[in-house]
Amino acid sequence: METDSTQGPRGSAKIKERKRVPSIVLVNTGEGKGKSSAAFGVMGRGWARGWRVGVVQFIKSGKWKTGERKLADHLSIPWHTLGDGFTWESGDLDETAAKGRHAFDVAKEMMSSGDFDLLILDEITYAMKYGWVPVEEVVEAIQARAPKTNLVLTGRNAPDEIIAVADTVTQMTKVKHAFDEGITAMKGIEF
Repeated sequence: METDSTQGPRGSAKIKERKRVPSIVLVNTGEGKGKSSAAFGVMGRGWARGWRVGVVQFIKSGKWKTGERKLADHLSIPWHTLGDGFTWESGDLDETAAKGRHAFDVAKEMMSSGDFDLLILDEITYAMKYGWVPVEEVVEAIQARAPKTNLVLTGRNAPDEIIAVADTVTQMTKVKHAFDEGITAMKGIEF
C-alpha cells in the first residue's frame, strides 16, 4: 500500500509538521464523568517521569478524603485543596468566592514560579463561571506561565477563551451516570 505524506490516518486531512514545545495546556471539560480522573492520570504519569507536579483544587474542601489526594500525599506531590465545597452547600457565598480567588492566586504563583513541570488546576472553570476570577486573568496567567510548566485545567463549561489558548481540549460527554439512577458516589470510583 502506498503512503502519501499529505494524508493522515485513513485519508484524513494533512498532518501538520511535528514540532517540540516546552509545555502544553490541556483542558478536560464537558458534562461527563472523568475530567479530574483523567487529569490525575496525567499527574501520575508526570510524576513517574520525574516531573515536579502540583495540584490546586478550586471547589473541593479539605473535608473530602479522596483517593487521588491520598496518592498525591504518598508521592509527596504538593496539593492545595482550597475550596469550601459545593456552592449550593455554602453558608457564605462571599467567603466561597474569596476562597476561589485565593485558589487562583496560589495557582498563578505556582504557574509562574518555574518550580513545576505539571500543574493540575482542578475545577478552575467554576471559578470563572461564578465570576470569582475573570476569564481574562486566567488566560493571562496561562500565557505568562513558566515556559516548561504544563497545565491541565478541569471543569464543566470551559470558556471559549480558555479553549482558544489550550493545545488539547477533551469534551467529556455523559451517556449515562449512576447518580441519575439514585446511586450515591462510590469511594474508589468518584473519590
